[in-house]
Amino acid sequence: MSETSFPQKVDWSNTVATRRRGRRHAADRRLQIIGISAIALAVALLATLIVSLTLSGYRAFVQTMITVDFPISTENVSAEDPAAGNYRAVVRDALANLFPGVTDPGEQRALGQLLTNNTQFMVRDAVVRDPSVVGGALRLTIPAADPIDQLNKGVIDRHLPEDQRRVSNRQIEWYDELKAEGRISTPFNIGLFLNADSRFPEIAGLAGAIVGSFYALLVCLVISFPVGIAAAVYLEEFAPINRWTDLIEVNINNLAAVPSIVFGLLGLAVFLNAFGLPRSAPLVGGMVLALMTLPTIIIVTRAALKAVPPSIRQAALAVGASRHQAVIHHVLPLAMPGVLTGTIIGLARALGETAPLLLIGMNAFITSPPGGLLDASTALPTQIFIWADSPERGFVARTSAGILVLLGFLIVMNGLAVFLRQRFERKW
Repeated sequence: MSETSFPQKVDWSNTVATRRRGRRHAADRRLQIIGISAIALAVALLATLIVSLTLSGYRAFVQTMITVDFPISTENVSAEDPAAGNYRAVVRDALANLFPGVTDPGEQRALGQLLTNNTQFMVRDAVVRDPSVVGGALRLTIPAADPIDQLNKGVIDRHLPEDQRRVSNRQIEWYDELKAEGRISTPFNIGLFLNADSRFPEIAGLAGAIVGSFYALLVCLVISFPVGIAAAVYLEEFAPINRWTDLIEVNINNLAAVPSIVFGLLGLAVFLNAFGLPRSAPLVGGMVLALMTLPTIIIVTRAALKAVPPSIRQAALAVGASRHQAVIHHVLPLAMPGVLTGTIIGLARALGETAPLLLIGMNAFITSPPGGLLDASTALPTQIFIWADSPERGFVARTSAGILVLLGFLIVMNGLAVFLRQRFERKW
């Protein structure tokens, strides 16, 4: 019997091996440092974005309000038809009662500029809701005009020369008197979420944009979800493998990378010009967003179907199920968590798109929320775009506040996607 030869024992403690080992460990540490640095940089940039938006937008979440007692005399307002009253005179009389010494017409106009320009309509609506106040007085808390709001929030420096600020010295004196009397308050600005857009920053809100985005995403979901799943199931489970299906797959992957403005041009050419659908309608916006979201849903659904083990299909076929039954009753339900996750992420991306909605006209000035899919509307991204282009100082804070609201919706949708994936995902 021949002797068995064993390999010689390697001396891992020699200088060459130690140096080699040190280089490998140093490379590992460098890779870790690079990864940690990249994560830290990403977190720092995200924190910078959030902090800058918060610092510039937090003022929009509160609103300067002025409490005023409005005399609803029968000379100006009739109890039989309160909507037809002279509410300009009501507002003028209320300010005259607050500052009886102001008699000059120019100063009276400047005094009226302390309150928002829509004060008369707010008083009218309150009287219409409660006609019993006719002949008495009505106390309301009215939004201050934008310059007074900026003064109260410290955006306008009262120590600047009078010709370098939007608020006159007399208006500052009146503001100080109102504040000393306890008539100035700064509550949470619920109007930011309940009011529609306005030319006056102090009463402009996101209600119309939120409702418009909801309708557009609803149309997008109704179209893209069933169509995307049906297309993905056919391509993955039933379509023959040939050059035509390869061509379709390549084009779907390419469409997922097409800039969103191209889908806006397609919607402008087809839905508006060819089909004659109304401009600025959430129906058209949802259809355009559905075209943009479809490739993402198809790709994600196919990946989820591929992740289901072949044994599931084989077991279903073995007990006599058809291919259709195996897919519908076994494969698709197991892939649904991944499908829902991809769909929510696709809708979140659609929620933040601006360019395609601008091309179909969803950037119009709309002063009331849409009542249906065919009513003119805006969306959250286009509303932010409109405010960013406005010259009034008050819209600067509202632009940042709108971005924060949009980010909040995106975070919620992505969080829901993560929850669904972790809650229903199967481990094989």
